[in-house]
Amino acid sequence: MRTLIKSVVIAGASMMLGLTGCTLKATLNQTTDTTSNITGTTSGAAWWSEDGQIKPDFKAAAFVSFNQENLQQDLAAGRGEYLASVGRLLGVPGDRQSAFFSAAQAGYAETVGKDSTSLLAQLRDISKAFAR
Repeated sequence: MRTLIKSVVIAGASMMLGLTGCTLKATLNQTTDTTSNITGTTSGAAWWSEDGQIKPDFKAAAFVSFNQENLQQDLAAGRGEYLASVGRLLGVPGDRQSAFFSAAQAGYAETVGKDSTSLLAQLRDISKAFAR
């Protein structure tokens, strides 16, 4: 039954995305694992406000969890929109972004193979030197 439901969800998503020209990079398991990590690490109520928005304290964690692969690529390159976004979420001002990028890239080797929680902790530590 579970396989049938996954198949129906994948088929429906494929049709919707195909009509819009969008593609999915993640597998269904990667997407559901990330969602489970976010909702399973807390009671759920801690992350979300009453109106269904992610609370500010959890925005960086959600961003890193959902965009970990793209963020890893930006870390390797020392630049990119995902790295810039996480920098802003961690309070790094625009005029200090390039220094943050360099420091994050220097620590890239330490991030390989880490889960999103460990990656976020490392990026938070780096960002403290650049946040105002």
